[in-house]
Amino acid sequence: MSEPVERVHVALGERAYDVLIAEGLLDRAGALIAPLLHRPRVAIVSDSTVAGHHLPGLVRSLEAEGIASAHLSLPPGEATKCWGQLETVCSWLLDQRIERRDIVIALGGGVIGDLVGFAAAVLRRGVRFVQIPTSLLAQVDSSVGGKTGINTHHGKNLIGAFHQPSLVLADTGVLASLPRRDLLAGYGEVVKYGLLGDAAFFEWLEANGPKLAAGDPAARLRAVTRSVEMKAEIVARDETEQGDRALLNLGHTFCHALEAATGYSGRLLHGEGVAIGCALAFELSARLGLCSQEAPSRVRAHLREMGMKTDLADIPGELPGAEALIGLMAQDKKVLDGKLRFILARDIGAAFVTSDVAPGVLREMLDEALAAV
Repeated sequence: MSEPVERVHVALGERAYDVLIAEGLLDRAGALIAPLLHRPRVAIVSDSTVAGHHLPGLVRSLEAEGIASAHLSLPPGEATKCWGQLETVCSWLLDQRIERRDIVIALGGGVIGDLVGFAAAVLRRGVRFVQIPTSLLAQVDSSVGGKTGINTHHGKNLIGAFHQPSLVLADTGVLASLPRRDLLAGYGEVVKYGLLGDAAFFEWLEANGPKLAAGDPAARLRAVTRSVEMKAEIVARDETEQGDRALLNLGHTFCHALEAATGYSGRLLHGEGVAIGCALAFELSARLGLCSQEAPSRVRAHLREMGMKTDLADIPGELPGAEALIGLMAQDKKVLDGKLRFILARDIGAAFVTSDVAPGVLREMLDEALAAV
């Protein structure tokens, strides 16, 4: 391969795997997946938008290695992460007679990766799968670490399982096909890594984020690789989110409540909610006296420079009141003994997990943010 390949190892013992990151990996997918196969066939699940862009290239690379494939295409969008589509995927995989030692390929963004990974987790009590993430958000976050699941009316990702992939192929070249809004939404997860544990990376993003957004290949490769390195390190320490892994949810307590409030619709993309959630988490940290007032201002300044959503007022349409949003937060997976847990920060790059948040301070902050809507 002409382009250099970054390899990040996710060290999980018997469940360990590699994340390969480079331009042009889709063209090599067949050769990279072939060593995993016990028989030369795979099942591919994608969505109609991604399939139109990338399925033919994937099928060609598989055929070049003598690997047969079947394909299922689902509707794009967050609403696809539901019970009905889970049943559709599982029934189709059973129709294809997929066995435990076979490989299911999730070709798509975070929605497809989460849904297909969950189907693989429960099908025959666990079949193997490969993640080929096609969005920035999926490449830097959701394709790595084995979190799979679906949404319900109760909240986001409340039904799911930990099921690690056998391989992740992050082709940074496919990011060129993303609409700008989707790319920037994914950037919300990239920024999160700098904010939670690597101040130097955040500084690098302040200088190079615009290059990434403009399509610079080296900037994209660096951002994806560093994000995956950070996630792999945390997942290896805490696979099932008993401790450190909760740090990866910086901004997500707010984000998941906002996604539920907007009906998992196009009003708010997940990464947009993460960006707003990170800004709110730093604002809350400052109000609690945990970090300086300059930290949330710096976070918002960078997000605004990138052209991203930063405040509740940036979400189109009406939002419920503060009490209703707090109620939605109470369904978050991080709730422990009935108490909300937040990821807050002492500074950029210094996040921590706490349940010690005065309800009045949280309510006042949300009331003020909603008043500006």
